[in-house]
Amino acid sequence: MKTLRQSRPGDTVRVVRLHGQGAVKRRIMDMGITKGTVIQVRKVAPLGDPVEITVRGYELSIRKADGEMVEVE
Repeated sequence: MKTLRQSRPGDTVRVVRLHGQGAVKRRIMDMGITKGTVIQVRKVAPLGDPVEITVRGYELSIRKADGEMVEVE
């Protein structure tokens, strides 16, 4: 299982599954990260947090903890 957190800058990945429960999972889905969505990893901060991604045509920064909940291929 590979997560969004493990992806490197320049990678283009597809969301396979979302982990998490309740409000946390809903917040990730509200950002546009849903099953089947294509995500491009743009940048990773020097200490690894946050990660800048492009999803559904807009740029988004997410925390490592949130990226750990997104399973990708």
